[in-house]
Amino acid sequence: MKFLGIDHGNARIGVAVSDPTGLLARPLQIVKHISRPVDAFNVSRIAEGEGCQVIVVGLPLDADGGVGPRARSVNRFIEELRNQTGLSVIPWDESYSTQQARQASIDRGEGRHKRKSAMDDQAAAIILQNYLDNRCRGEKDGQL
Repeated sequence: MKFLGIDHGNARIGVAVSDPTGLLARPLQIVKHISRPVDAFNVSRIAEGEGCQVIVVGLPLDADGGVGPRARSVNRFIEELRNQTGLSVIPWDESYSTQQARQASIDRGEGRHKRKSAMDDQAAAIILQNYLDNRCRGEKDGQL
C-alpha cells in the first residue's frame, strides 16, 4: 500500500510518497499554496497519480499537544481534502519535522545556502516516515 505525506504550510505544501510496500518515505515535490480547495485538488491529483491509497497530513499541534490556530487551519484543509477524494486522510502530529529536516541537511554536510531553500518536501518525508514507522510497530504489536 502506498502513502502520500503532506506538510501543509502557509506558502508551500511539501509532498512525500512511500514506496509500494509502505515502509520507506521519500521527498516528492513542493507545491505552491493557492487556496484550500485548489490545494486539496492538487494534492488529491498527486495522490492519484502516484497510486496512493492513504494521505497522511502533518498536524502542527501546540507544544502542549493542543490545537492552535495553525492546526485549525490544517484541519480545515484535511476536511476539504476528504471532500475531494475517496482516499483515507489521516492527521499525524508533525512536531519538529521542519527542525529534523534542517538537522538532516546539516548532518549531510549541506551548506547554509542549501538549508535556506525550501525543505517542505523533506519535512513531509519525515512526517510520513514517522507515521509509517509507528504503523509498523503497531502491526508488530498487534495493535493495528
